[in-house]
Amino acid sequence: MSDRAITVVRAGALSTVQDLGRPGHAHLGVGRAGALDEPAHRLANRLVGNGPEAATVETTLTGCAVRAHGTVTVAVTGAPCPVTVDGRPVAWGAAVRVPDGSVLDVGAPTHGLRGYLAFSGGVDVEPVLGSRSTDVLSGLGPPPLADGAVLALGAPRPVPAGPDAVPFPGPVRELVLPVLLGPRDDWFTDAALRTLASGGFSVSPASNRIGMRTEGPALERAKEGELPSEGMVLGAVQVPPDGRPVLFLADHPTTGGYPVVGVVPERRLPAAAQAVPGTPVRFVPRRPRAAAVAPGQVAP
Repeated sequence: MSDRAITVVRAGALSTVQDLGRPGHAHLGVGRAGALDEPAHRLANRLVGNGPEAATVETTLTGCAVRAHGTVTVAVTGAPCPVTVDGRPVAWGAAVRVPDGSVLDVGAPTHGLRGYLAFSGGVDVEPVLGSRSTDVLSGLGPPPLADGAVLALGAPRPVPAGPDAVPFPGPVRELVLPVLLGPRDDWFTDAALRTLASGGFSVSPASNRIGMRTEGPALERAKEGELPSEGMVLGAVQVPPDGRPVLFLADHPTTGGYPVVGVVPERRLPAAAQAVPGTPVRFVPRRPRAAAVAPGQVAP
């Protein structure tokens, strides 16, 4: 560990330490966690010379501010936002040198929801099960940032030449999510599946790192009662008793008893991580392709 560190001056609404998560422990009841917008996390690390596994700070809605101890190279990606050092504007989406004692302030996003702060050397908190990620559901990993907290930084690597510009797809005006139906789509009526595909949903303000909740029409059940708890995966679209779909994100529980109508592919989840409350949501359900049949076998 180096003697470089940051002190949290303004923690913001919910700022947490995140890396690529701790996959492979679901059978033990331990979720993955990790950055919700993984491409933004990887880009921020690349801009300051870190490997993708280095821990960043993920901010939510209001940004945060930190004071540098030792000169630190920083990059801010994810949701575009104003960035200042000691009150002077600096670049978003580029490597920025923050002198010893200076305050880096990351403001509220102009659009989008979550920002990623990468520091040269990465945030060097103690790993838990191989990851430095905060899991807000289980409480594993470091606690969310609090004013006055001090986070150590690792030894920096050389900073690569910066790009001319960092691409950003722009604000999400409608969140379009493909849904691979199953395993419990038979728990819903044909009318419910038409409702799922017809739109009318929006992102609920009750959404968080565990799941993106929706507002809109309820999905009608074809079966009564509840399931025994079964395994849940990242991207599962679970339907609780109120009938409004919930899209499971990085801090989702590893088991659940409500039926899963389908699963959204992981590559489409970063857009959900940046969708602000009120964003229209359109699910696009499709059936899984028939499993390939080996020679000499009969299709089920």
